[in-house]
Amino acid sequence: MQQNTENNGVGASSEYLLPSSFIDSTHPAIIDFVQKETANASGEVESVIMLYLAIRDGIIYDPYFVGREESYYRASNCLLEGRGFCIPKAALLAAGARVLGVPARVGYADVKNHLTTEKLDALVGSNLYRWHSYTELYLNDQWVKATPAFNKSLCERFGVHTLEFDGKHDSLLQEFDCSGRQHMEYVHQRGSFQDVPYPNILRDFVEYHPRWLDNLSLNGDAASTDRWG
Repeated sequence: MQQNTENNGVGASSEYLLPSSFIDSTHPAIIDFVQKETANASGEVESVIMLYLAIRDGIIYDPYFVGREESYYRASNCLLEGRGFCIPKAALLAAGARVLGVPARVGYADVKNHLTTEKLDALVGSNLYRWHSYTELYLNDQWVKATPAFNKSLCERFGVHTLEFDGKHDSLLQEFDCSGRQHMEYVHQRGSFQDVPYPNILRDFVEYHPRWLDNLSLNGDAASTDRWG
């Protein structure tokens, strides 16, 4: 698994246009989705923004839809399920960008969510989430970061600012909620990758988030609604 921790390079390698195991940009469902959602776009940046919005709001963020199997981390599965947590949603945006001919990769950081519920904190083991994911896109000769995880309806329900993306500036986190309370805090950067580093993620989830991994097998795969906890 190739890692690139440099975010301000002079160019984008062609590897970031290639399909990979989890960023499976040649999957027919992903290609159809991209073509449909960007049909009325005028230009590359607008296409990416339209794709970002379609994934942010059309794919429900579900922090309970996590497991050990590879399918929970793959872009096409996220699209077909219509839900997922941050890792597959970021992979889906990267896959869609590659369909558009825009170099894309996935980045990761450990974050603290100061506004999660006690239920979710208990399941994860704390309010520290390892391997929180975002997407890096090469637009206008620079890498920009976008986080398509949290759908608008979810943010409105919990009183959190919705993350917007303009294709020019990084859109990473909601540092505070609408009331000024601390929300997201990045505590450790893990770098960026051409594909989802599934073995690394699973290893750390097994060590630090075992109950989170086994939640579905213990409680069943119930349909999700907008929720953080």
